Amino acid sequence: MHRSTDRFLTTHTGSLPRPDDLVRTMFAKEDGVPVDGAALAARVREAVDGIVKKQVAAGVDIVNDGEMSKPSYASYIKDRADGFGGESKPHTNFSDLAEYPALLQRLFGDDPGRSRRRVPACNAPIRSRGLDPALADIANLKTATAGVPVAGTFMSAATPGVVAYFFRNHYYKTREEFLHAVGAALQPEYEAIAAAGFMLQLDCPDLAANRHVEFGGQPLDNFLKDAAMRIEALNHATRNIPPERMRLHLCWGNYDGPHHHDVGLGEIIDLVFTARPAGLSIEAANPRHAHEWKLFETVKLPEGKVLYPGVLESKGNFIEHPDLVAQRIVRYANLVGRENVIADTDCGYGTWVGQAAVDPDIVWAKLAAMAEGARMATKQFWGK
Repeated sequence: MHRSTDRFLTTHTGSLPRPDDLVRTMFAKEDGVPVDGAALAARVREAVDGIVKKQVAAGVDIVNDGEMSKPSYASYIKDRADGFGGESKPHTNFSDLAEYPALLQRLFGDDPGRSRRRVPACNAPIRSRGLDPALADIANLKTATAGVPVAGTFMSAATPGVVAYFFRNHYYKTREEFLHAVGAALQPEYEAIAAAGFMLQLDCPDLAANRHVEFGGQPLDNFLKDAAMRIEALNHATRNIPPERMRLHLCWGNYDGPHHHDVGLGEIIDLVFTARPAGLSIEAANPRHAHEWKLFETVKLPEGKVLYPGVLESKGNFIEHPDLVAQRIVRYANLVGRENVIADTDCGYGTWVGQAAVDPDIVWAKLAAMAEGARMATKQFWGK
């Protein structure tokens, strides 16, 4: 388990800006244009090598592959498992955006990234096609980090819950069956990532965002029962991996909306703590959730858990002042213990290929500001 034993470590939530030429090639692939597979694989390897170097240069301690090979953190499963075909009608019933239809159109209109999203439905039994793509990702990150001074590495993976969020179920009789089928297909990838020595990050935006999307306007208990089912499927799929080899990322949707119907962290935290991963990554910098650090004045972080609070917002081009970053780190460290805090970002900076709210150059400036803020907080807690 990564811990801040002698200084505050820094990381991020997974996706990072992809090179423009890689974006164009991945657009073509998503559009069904024939693509040279060997050339694409070689370009992905180069991109991973480059993205690791950029993370290190920005001062990120725990690095990853930037999700260079994936069209998104969730939709890549369609390329690694059978059982998906046709189309899934995308979620547009965001309860916060329903009150602001002009903003809804601006955010979810036909921008280049969204127009190329390929998220089919589940229309047949879900079966893994094998581990070759995951093993290629693992090999790329191992090669890119060999001899590089980093404190740790991680690799993200979709969860049964987020797959169910994006891919509509047209085959399985119940949502529970669907979730467990997805978990069974992804389990070998989870175990391969952990066995490679990487921290496995499990992306679970559905555990918060689904409250104001699929369950908007419904009783909270309906959402909580569904979320508990998702966690149970995740726990089952990761049952062979030690909790300290995993971290869970929780968010309310990486889009620039009002978010005034978001479920509060305090309403779900006890449920989230039942998930097996020892690490918990949360949005903690954006204006809707930045106040929730106070929750840990009364809620005790369970023994063995490590908190990854977002100290950088992921949807705006403001570059956070290092003083603010340090203040955010210090608040959490004072409440849960310095060794239990790792500075994180609210969400990713390249969530879908071709779609990102933050200018790529600013991403690196933000990450550098996080590193500087972590150094300032380290001086306060360790005197160095």
